[in-house]
Amino acid sequence: MKTLLASAGLALLLALATEPSVSAQEAPEFIKRTLPDQAQKPLWEEFQAIMNPTGALDGKTKQLIGLAVAAQIPCAYCVNALSKGAKAAGATDAQIKEAIATAALIRFNSTMLNGSDGGREWSPQLSDDRHVCALQRRCR
Repeated sequence: MKTLLASAGLALLLALATEPSVSAQEAPEFIKRTLPDQAQKPLWEEFQAIMNPTGALDGKTKQLIGLAVAAQIPCAYCVNALSKGAKAAGATDAQIKEAIATAALIRFNSTMLNGSDGGREWSPQLSDDRHVCALQRRCR
């Protein structure tokens, strides 16, 4: 639930951050109304650092990644905000559809793989121990 709320918050941040009324120093009103005082500044700073369009990925790509993830969570608020953010960053309807379809395909195949043998039969790179370790996120 915390992840869902954080994702929804970040999605709304993405949309709000494109509005001219939001300053680089001050968190949007949504954050102020939703988060405890001590969490507002760190979240807003992290958001600005990661979503900075001059990073290794451009702003449109970051918006499309966020949208694809939001569609898989699923979070209607996030999808709405990130769709607006992606369009504001220059994404076309075709790019938005493709980003969502890509995420859906990966999620589907991941579900099928994890529900079956996990690739142990055909993936020589993973031994059973390493496979279990990767799935459980704990290594010996």
